[in-house]
Amino acid sequence: MRNNRDRFIAFVMLLPSLILVGIFVYGFIGQAIQTSMTDWGQNPAQPPLAATVIKSFVGLQNYENIMTDTLEFYFRNALVNTFFFTVLFVLGCVAAGMILALLLDQKVVGEGFFRTVFLFPMALSFVVTGTIWRWMLQPGGGVNILPQVLFGLSPIEFSWINSRDVWLPFEWGNVPAYLTMAGFAILAFLAVRYATARRWRASRYAVLAAVVVLLVFAARLWDVVWLPLDTPDAETPIAPKGFNAALVGIIIAAVWQMSGYTMAMFIAGIRGVPEELREAARVDGCSEFDVYRRIVLPQLNPIILSAMIILGHISLKIFDLVFAMAGPDNAKTVVPGLLVYTEGFRENAFAKASAIAVIMLFFVTLIIVPYLWSQLRESRSRGR
Repeated sequence: MRNNRDRFIAFVMLLPSLILVGIFVYGFIGQAIQTSMTDWGQNPAQPPLAATVIKSFVGLQNYENIMTDTLEFYFRNALVNTFFFTVLFVLGCVAAGMILALLLDQKVVGEGFFRTVFLFPMALSFVVTGTIWRWMLQPGGGVNILPQVLFGLSPIEFSWINSRDVWLPFEWGNVPAYLTMAGFAILAFLAVRYATARRWRASRYAVLAAVVVLLVFAARLWDVVWLPLDTPDAETPIAPKGFNAALVGIIIAAVWQMSGYTMAMFIAGIRGVPEELREAARVDGCSEFDVYRRIVLPQLNPIILSAMIILGHISLKIFDLVFAMAGPDNAKTVVPGLLVYTEGFRENAFAKASAIAVIMLFFVTLIIVPYLWSQLRESRSRGR
């Protein structure tokens, strides 16, 4: 049992780190939030770099502007790009990592060599990866001429990071409906899953949350949060949002670099499954496919969740790979991290850049905090 003296010594040892984290992490986060609620860099009468600049408090005006003003379509496009990039990047890394891990688990000859080869891209920085793949995805060379060089076929004519095609187009005003449907589907799935596992209390909570989501949508409470676009007149067209095809090359490069990381996580999880469980399943008549499906893969669920959380965190903060491959001015590949750079360090619009950074922090928090809470709860239950 720990006594008060041990706790006091531990607190004193941690105090310098806590002070530094409080100042250089949470203090700067607070400063960013405060700056995002001012007009620093937005008021033409107050040069942003002047020593006597006056920063007036404007509340949530910057957030409203970047979400609703027609001239701020870059930010909304960046949010859409981040959504598609995150989904495809996470799914691609998990799928590729799982396939590589399962192949290496077949005790192939030279496993150590292949494992090193698959892990090597992770040792590169995103800047190096972006530079390499930018060369490989040039319209007149690289990947596009491989079919011609290898098989004598016609070269690929896809423009990759220079493409202007938009797939799965949708209107920005319909996003609340899509979010409601997605939230309801997820909660309904959880309710059925909990009910199947006879976790009735959790199932009731999921059903209640699904009902609340539907009531919020039916009562049009979304209109209070999701303000309409500020169009100058009814004839002004608004370009539809969607999956910009220029992101395909960036997603391929990102998956190429991080799939080795997920492979390492999965191969460690697979090797952690006791061989006795596999042998018992084989004795009971399970094929090798059933051994993986019923024994091995269910044991990997916590690892898959951890990989998805880490990859989602990386994708939300992505900056260097996109900067190296497409540059900061490509409207089809813009992400929030690039806007923080261009608005803050090019335009000196520090308040707007801070607002974008705070929104990014909010999305990262939505991913990280529930995961940390579940992990802490699980560790406490194990400690009991």
